Amino acid sequence: MSRDAGHFNLTARVLHWLMAAMILAMLFVGVSMVASLHWRPVLINLHRPLGIAILLLALVRLYNRLRHRPPPLPADLPAWQATAAHASHWLLYGLMLAMPLIGWSMLSAGGYPIVMWSGLNLPAIVPHDPALYAALRSAHSLLAYVLFATVIGHLSAALFHLWVRRDGVFQAMARGKPR
Repeated sequence: MSRDAGHFNLTARVLHWLMAAMILAMLFVGVSMVASLHWRPVLINLHRPLGIAILLLALVRLYNRLRHRPPPLPADLPAWQATAAHASHWLLYGLMLAMPLIGWSMLSAGGYPIVMWSGLNLPAIVPHDPALYAALRSAHSLLAYVLFATVIGHLSAALFHLWVRRDGVFQAMARGKPR
């Protein structure tokens, strides 16, 4: 297991920023899908493959995280903040995996085809069941709010480290090794 004392490895940094953009886009697409009947079909056609891409990248990211430990948090960080940081990171990983799987399961339970693009459909992963569809739809919506709140908390903490503590935590993900 390799470890860089001060920075995340390149794979972690690229996946972090790529997935941050994808997740923010996905949250806005999800809200817009519900709000706009006119754009709904286009947005749904974007939402499905983007969700599966997030799922696949989350698996790669989790594998990378397990192989390459993140840099340590500052030694003077209060224990409750360190605990919150670790818990929120694992919550984000859980949500990056759960949200696409629940969405896929929801569509499967609803009997909807999971069209990635023309000619490629994903198989159903749960049986057709209207009651299960309703439960999964509620879960997907609730977890979207949890994801949004967690992203806002993560962003707030990152900016706190950048602008208030100025302790290098933000820079560990923002760029490579110092010159």
